[in-house]
Amino acid sequence: MLNITDAAAQYLSELLAKQNVPGMAVRVFITQPGTPYAETCLAYCRPEEINTSDETMDVDDLRVYLDKQSILYLEDAKIDFAKDKMGGQLTIKAPNAKMPKVNQDSPVEDQINYILYNEVNPGLASHGGEVKLVEVTEEGYAILEFGGGCQGCSAVDVTLREGIEKNLLEKLPQLAGVRDVTDHSKADNAYM
Repeated sequence: MLNITDAAAQYLSELLAKQNVPGMAVRVFITQPGTPYAETCLAYCRPEEINTSDETMDVDDLRVYLDKQSILYLEDAKIDFAKDKMGGQLTIKAPNAKMPKVNQDSPVEDQINYILYNEVNPGLASHGGEVKLVEVTEEGYAILEFGGGCQGCSAVDVTLREGIEKNLLEKLPQLAGVRDVTDHSKADNAYM
């Protein structure tokens, strides 16, 4: 779950006190959780803005509301405050915002996405490319779609078979294989 350091709790409590609004708290949420565009956010939360589905977390005098849809993605997240010459800096680190931690009991789609976002796409990004899961068929095939520099690239078959498929089958033996549904005739941004 979310870890708020003592320094961050004190800093946020002081900020809330300056607002002079009884019952003011903070709310932590992630926009577009589980996607490459995820952003971790912290905002003031007035009493009339409380969402009843949020989870409540109290740290000393600080009340924090956690967005229910974001909780899974806030595992191992940390809010910290470090004083410096300019006053200080509040930092929020949420390593699972783009993809929650998975284990062997997680749905196979989540396990595939975790591998794609954390192991495959960082390498493809160096060529301006990416790959995403479209679906897993009843027969156990992972249907993938390439984008960016990988769409139309002449080396995409090697990348798919020798890199992605090998990696996925090694880690997820329940898969039958992978299939590419990308229209590679559009090669405007292709890397090769």
